[in-house]
Amino acid sequence: WYQRRVHGTVAKKGGKAKTDTKKGKVGGSKSSKKAGLTFPVGRTRSLLRAGRFAPRVAKGAPVYLAAVLEYLTAELLELAGNAARDNKKKRVTPRFLTLAIRNDEELNRLLAGVTIASGGVLPNIQQVLLKKKGKAVGASQEV
Repeated sequence: WYQRRVHGTVAKKGGKAKTDTKKGKVGGSKSSKKAGLTFPVGRTRSLLRAGRFAPRVAKGAPVYLAAVLEYLTAELLELAGNAARDNKKKRVTPRFLTLAIRNDEELNRLLAGVTIASGGVLPNIQQVLLKKKGKAVGASQEV
């Protein structure tokens, strides 16, 4: 007859603890649904509080931050998906993330000091190193 509730779980004698969930509940917290966001507003709020960035956190701050993060993520994934499609690949790899960031002016400025593991660099050959087409190889040495 004795059940102990700890953080939304029902602890019973033996076996795994099962979480109390409502049937038919679609994913996402209430505040995220209200704001029309996919990113978790509740988690953003708790991380803002835990980070001790300010003594108090307003109601709109985590909503705004989650919206900005969601927008940046969607923008980056769209550009990386386009880069993957251009290279006839279906999977977005760190290489395509790097190509997307470095080819976009605003994202490049935002993430200038960021290094992505296994991302590589943009292909770039300086013009000085390329052979000149109009002249012969021996003609440049003649004086």
